[in-house]
Amino acid sequence: MQNLTLTWQSAGGAAAALYGGSYAAARWRRGPLPALLREAGTLLALFALWQLVGKLSLMSTEHALDRARWIHRAELVVGLPDEAAWQAAVTPYPVLVRAANYYYAAMHFTVMLAVLAWVYLRHRTRYTWVRTTVVITTAVCLLVQFIPVAPPRMLPQDGFVDVAAEYGQSVYGGAVGGVVPAQLSAMPSVHVAWCVLAAVAVIKVSPSPLRWLVVLHPVLTVAVVVVTANHFWADGLVAVAILLLSYAAQAGFARRQDRRAAARATAGRAAGASTAERADTRG
Repeated sequence: MQNLTLTWQSAGGAAAALYGGSYAAARWRRGPLPALLREAGTLLALFALWQLVGKLSLMSTEHALDRARWIHRAELVVGLPDEAAWQAAVTPYPVLVRAANYYYAAMHFTVMLAVLAWVYLRHRTRYTWVRTTVVITTAVCLLVQFIPVAPPRMLPQDGFVDVAAEYGQSVYGGAVGGVVPAQLSAMPSVHVAWCVLAAVAVIKVSPSPLRWLVVLHPVLTVAVVVVTANHFWADGLVAVAILLLSYAAQAGFARRQDRRAAARATAGRAAGASTAERADTRG
């Protein structure tokens, strides 16, 4: 399998180069090139941060397995389905297992980049909203991931199997799709956050009745992260909660800006009326 891994150093350097290119292009020419370079730099910067998080932590990695076991026990207590049982139902079918491993490795980046490019090129007025959501959601997910949590595949005693390693498709050795994320950053799931974000963006932006087909992407992603034992249900639930908070924060900021604009407009009208009244008095 070809190794297309991009390290955080390489991604960070490329992001800096793209930002520099954007600045230079903005000084020498107009058009979409400066913005395109800047947006590409932002995405690579996020990728670099995601790669870097696995090398840094705010807490000891020694208890990452303990945290994973606690999450699994807590899920069973509240009545969530056992992820190990879901995985066991798929492992007898090698084709499904291989397809799930590839989907996990590559599709979250592929779909997210495709959606961002589509919105930028076809629905430019909505791009800022989508891009800002990606940045906020990913940044918060990365902050939470500074607390190391092991994925289910590291708990064989609980019935989980590392099917990616078993089939030679692990993204933690040779890269699949150019992605080698951290092994102890399972909580929350950036995969789930991005797939739901991409689906919401398409549904909100596109006028096509076929846009609802994009719902298949988060459905498949959630199934894949579970049957490959890369994430617990809780990892996805926390990711979706972070995404919802991102939407709420943006909505609150937009309302605040609208109120300020309305207040300035009211003050302007009042000042204009006062000026007119003084003019009439002098007349």
